[in-house]
Amino acid sequence: MGAFSNEAESKIPTVVWGTGNVGRASIRAVTANPALELVGVIVANPVKVGRDAGDLADLGVHLGVAATDDADAVLAASPGAVVYAASGDIRPDDAVADITRALAAGAVVVTPSVYALYDPKSAPPELRDPVEAAAKAGGGALFVSGIDPGWGNDILPILVSGLAGTIDQIRCQEIFDYTTYEQPDSVRYLIGMGQPMDYEPPMVAPSVPTMVWGGQIRLIARALGVELDEIRETLLRRPLEETVSTEHMGEFAAGTQGALRFEVQGIVGGEPLIVIEHVTRIHPSCARDWPLPPDGGDGAHKVIVEGRPRIEINVEATDEGGNRAAGGNATAVGRLVNAIPWLRKAEPGLYDALDVPLTPGVGKLGARNSEVLT
Repeated sequence: MGAFSNEAESKIPTVVWGTGNVGRASIRAVTANPALELVGVIVANPVKVGRDAGDLADLGVHLGVAATDDADAVLAASPGAVVYAASGDIRPDDAVADITRALAAGAVVVTPSVYALYDPKSAPPELRDPVEAAAKAGGGALFVSGIDPGWGNDILPILVSGLAGTIDQIRCQEIFDYTTYEQPDSVRYLIGMGQPMDYEPPMVAPSVPTMVWGGQIRLIARALGVELDEIRETLLRRPLEETVSTEHMGEFAAGTQGALRFEVQGIVGGEPLIVIEHVTRIHPSCARDWPLPPDGGDGAHKVIVEGRPRIEINVEATDEGGNRAAGGNATAVGRLVNAIPWLRKAEPGLYDALDVPLTPGVGKLGARNSEVLT
């Protein structure tokens, strides 16, 4: 495989690594961005090798980019950017190793897969330093932002805070029903849906929520100029009252975990002033007294600024046939993919959500992927 075209003379050659829920949205976002050119797709599943990217992303068009499992060959061709969409939930060390390889090859990398690097400044040095060294040696840059979605837990609350007169609390809230989701390993084992109530879900084991979302709490605090006393966690769980069945993940038995609610709280002056809260269910019948989406749908993201005036922003995004999980993933991917041109011009290194500006949808209004569909 030869080197990709000179990005200074054309679009930025961009690779999507992974074709799951995030990867599919990434292929669509790269294809739609007039500054980027999709030049490669890396997969782990041998069944996907050789399939066209347009087919994998359900675009309904042939893109002429065949999926491969040869990551070394793709990186050897020196792409300008890599959207790393492979999961880091159950393989964090492998994800970091893949990202480091891509940075060392000189690529800009955007990813939601390494929670600790949401806020590189507070990341453990043993994780951050080798990644940063690879970026500086190869000339690449890294931006990590979450799919919960990251912008809903950092840039959006920071933006909304500028509209307030006084602020008593900032709360970022994800409310989600997994009934139509297709991620059984994460839902059943990381989050614990369908597991006995004495099962300890890894995602909410003590200190893990802080590891995952603490960086975003610190980002908001830094943007607002406040010092955190500490970060605290709260956790509530509820069992299913009856057995339920889901479209993609099968049956979940009565008496097993059916809902989960937790908070990561940034404590200032002894009070929880910056809060990231997640309310998740496997079925809408469970924990009806907990917060629900405003329209009764399967998901919503909120930012609530308690103060004068009180401000509440509700965001509902849909994709892939009206699915809000897919919509949330797609907006998170949009934040990452649209950052690539800025990162390509930035100095090598690690960047956070306060560094990377919001990018207008230049060239997208009314386009509907016209270049792809013609």
